[in-house]
Amino acid sequence: MSTTFMAKGRALPTSLPWSGLLALSAAAFTAVLTELLPAGLLTRMAPALGVSEAQVGFLVTGYAVASFAGAIPLTVLLRGLPRRPVLVGTLLGFAASNAVVALSSSYGLTFTARLVAGLTGGTLWAMLVGYAARMVPAERRGRAIAIVLAGITLALSLGVPAGTALAQVVGWRAAFGALAGLAVLLVAWVRWRVPGFPGEPPGARLPLRRVAGLPGIPVVLSVTLLLLLGHQVMYTYVAPFAAHAGFGRTGLVLLVFGAATVAGIWLTGVLVDRRLRPVLLVALALCSAVMPVLGGFAGTPAVLLACVALWGVAFGGAPTLIQTALVDASGPAHADVATSLQTTVYNAGIAGGSLTGGVALEHLGAGALPWTSLPLIAGALVTVALGRRHAFPAVRRRS
Repeated sequence: MSTTFMAKGRALPTSLPWSGLLALSAAAFTAVLTELLPAGLLTRMAPALGVSEAQVGFLVTGYAVASFAGAIPLTVLLRGLPRRPVLVGTLLGFAASNAVVALSSSYGLTFTARLVAGLTGGTLWAMLVGYAARMVPAERRGRAIAIVLAGITLALSLGVPAGTALAQVVGWRAAFGALAGLAVLLVAWVRWRVPGFPGEPPGARLPLRRVAGLPGIPVVLSVTLLLLLGHQVMYTYVAPFAAHAGFGRTGLVLLVFGAATVAGIWLTGVLVDRRLRPVLLVALALCSAVMPVLGGFAGTPAVLLACVALWGVAFGGAPTLIQTALVDASGPAHADVATSLQTTVYNAGIAGGSLTGGVALEHLGAGALPWTSLPLIAGALVTVALGRRHAFPAVRRRS
């Protein structure tokens, strides 16, 4: 029996190309670790660079701002180039920027290297999901995306703590050097196991505004924004909320949430290709239901931890579900541009949610956080429920 099928002249395996997908997942892991590692090394990096800990924190901020600002223009600029060289270029960008951070004693040079890493990261995030979608048949697209995005969760739950622990043993410069070496090794892995795809030919390149206006795209982007706003209102201020609830063990709360997100990603990977719409509706309904329970009964530790676990399972799979819907709506050919739009919206949601939660915390107290989050997540749920024609149809497109 044949193990491939033809899509636009290219034979694709009917089974998942695990090695190539894991290479993309490792690229996501590297990007997240590059972005967040300074946050765990503030006290070690500050004396070496001759700046305050707050200024070292700005190395994370600078990365995020550069990623936010560069995702759309760089994706549009590079969309005509063959995909694998662009992917390799982003990994080499991570290698170079991390190597500079490892060697530099100048804060200005270090900050510049972080800006380069942010631009590289914005480009990478815009292409990873589309790349995975092009490597598999449409009926396995969701699972492939789940595998790639699992690299984010692994970086958050394991990579950042492990990188911080490594820095305590061998020094923070060696930790960044190891991260640069990881990116170089990934280049070899990508060249060996990730297939090459052509860029978009000039005649097939839809302008950015037309991609943004494709049926379903505005709705998917709206759901992304609403969900991230609501999520970050609570997640950014988990520590003061846990303290307000009388549960001072914030580390345990975050551990429960992180473990639950892993379970959510696994469960989503199993179901996404057959039940995208109902699974997303259930996930958003669960997130919405958890918030009033947290608002009223978080003072009971068992209730608090159970709600955090349910929240983690529901939220863990949501990015995969939403990004799969985005690729379904845009088609793999325009997925890079559509994902660059989502990357920008995603970062806007993180920033806006953190700001909204901060205002609520300052003026209303930690007890108001779940009630502030609830209407935003419920808005995402309603938007999905109404967006059944193009964005989240009952029967997925197989383009």
